[in-house]
Amino acid sequence: MRVKTSVPRKKRKKKLLKQTKGFWGQRKNVFRRSKETLLRAMAYSYRDRKTKKRTLRSLWIIR
Repeated sequence: MRVKTSVPRKKRKKKLLKQTKGFWGQRKNVFRRSKETLLRAMAYSYRDRKTKKRTLRSLWIIR
């Protein structure tokens, strides 16, 4: 018997769209657009968490 993925799919979409709340235009409510945007946003936030440590450290040294 074939199992339909309606419940897990809806849960996955809802979870992703909840994370993109506050984004501009289609990026917040169209699944495909929001998926791409969220992936990029996560990559930027990971990168910038590392950068933040660097900048604050240099600021502390200056002060």
